[in-house]
Amino acid sequence: MSLSEKLIEHIRDNGPLTVAEYMGACLYDPEDGYYATRPNIGGASADFLTAPEASQMFGELIGLWCAHEWEALGKPAFNWIELGPGRGVLMEDAIRATKRIEGMHEAATVVLVETSAPLKDEQAERLRDAEWEARIEDVSPGPCLIVANEFFDCLPIRQFFLGEDGWHEKLVGLDEAQKLTFGLSAPLPAPDSEDELGTVREIAPGLESIIYDIERRLHDAPGRVLIIDYGYTKPEGADTLQALKRHKKVDPMETPGEADLTAHVDFARIAQLADAANLDVHGPITQGAFLRSLGIEFRAEALSRANPSHAERLKREVHRLTHADEMGALFKVICLSSPNLPPPAGF
Repeated sequence: MSLSEKLIEHIRDNGPLTVAEYMGACLYDPEDGYYATRPNIGGASADFLTAPEASQMFGELIGLWCAHEWEALGKPAFNWIELGPGRGVLMEDAIRATKRIEGMHEAATVVLVETSAPLKDEQAERLRDAEWEARIEDVSPGPCLIVANEFFDCLPIRQFFLGEDGWHEKLVGLDEAQKLTFGLSAPLPAPDSEDELGTVREIAPGLESIIYDIERRLHDAPGRVLIIDYGYTKPEGADTLQALKRHKKVDPMETPGEADLTAHVDFARIAQLADAANLDVHGPITQGAFLRSLGIEFRAEALSRANPSHAERLKREVHRLTHADEMGALFKVICLSSPNLPPPAGF
């Protein structure tokens, strides 16, 4: 039985699913979910391309940022953690870029927080000395530097739509042909809204628990969390759920479990939750501004001098990572820190 068939049977027996429940099944079903069955994600031949896959400079600069922040922590023994590390390319590049930082690798325990068995196998090919945990709360305590690149966009979201008769929750049900389709709940009890008709609001139910886990870790020992993702700093009022398959947007209902489902990240909500947890918040700023502040142009020039035949490719990579028409503006960067640390680099 396919995942689509399983979902149809479940809806027949139990009623419609929330968008979050549907996303959760499509991405994380242990037998047929996207991350349980797709070892090749994030690369040129996969369904989407991540920044580390687009250019080695991205992971190298993140690695050097971590080296700077490790020094700011006082050079302790620390957990170097990546959430949702994909194929392990970012961490591989980060480790290579910091191999000459005296004492850093000896002090670091590399921990990859990953639930996908196929991805763990791929990561292990690149990062033989790493450790793996299924959840951030399973990582041993102590000072830490945490990197989360395109991790939060995979958190399942609930969606709410403002119609003429009030707010409705968007649901996944069945049409007359017994195929999966989107629909709306009955009107919900809610205060009057100043939003325009047709506004969509999105909430990631799992966000608070992740920030809570980060809060406990950063109050127990010094550390920082660097979050990089596509998203917004003010609610967009639009439906941001998308499905990607072979680098093209497809209908989220078309092939459940065979396409990557994501939604834009609410950076204002991350900042609000972190501030309420008494963490220091820096940003969000655009990815373009962050990478330029870290010196991506200078890095590209240095690589071009060493390999002149790569100059044009490196120029294209810088453009892709930093230009507003590419990843530079849509992608945002925010840093959450333990209290009383100096400001992080890049902000």
